[in-house]
Amino acid sequence: MAPVPTASKRQRIAAYGVARDPGGRLLLARAASSLTLRGRWFLPGGGVQHGESPTESLRREMEEESGLTVSVGPLLDILSDVRTLPDGVSLHTVRLIYRVESWEGTLRPEVGGTTDAVGWFSLEEARTMPLAHYVQTVVDEL
Repeated sequence: MAPVPTASKRQRIAAYGVARDPGGRLLLARAASSLTLRGRWFLPGGGVQHGESPTESLRREMEEESGLTVSVGPLLDILSDVRTLPDGVSLHTVRLIYRVESWEGTLRPEVGGTTDAVGWFSLEEARTMPLAHYVQTVVDEL
């Protein structure tokens, strides 16, 4: 395999939250039609912006994608994957997976953003849904 030119490599750091309600259901968000992962379900969260801590990023992303204000708990896992985007860029994503300790607010989908639906799902339901690859890894460990 030939090495990928540096110009076509990108790295992304992202923080995601595992939020479970009192019944054990998991909070998932669905990727909007504008994304390459459209229709797939993932943990709320996303890219850490320059100068932002991962926990600040997670709080911001959770509010944007679900309407919930969260208290971030401990780091549960660090996942790493590489995939080729439709434009040929090799994207290496490092995903920091945190437990969400508590939340408040009214659950609602993101308007005009990267997600178009959000909801609570049992692990049995989640296992039958089109999940992003890293979410399948997390669900298998729960």
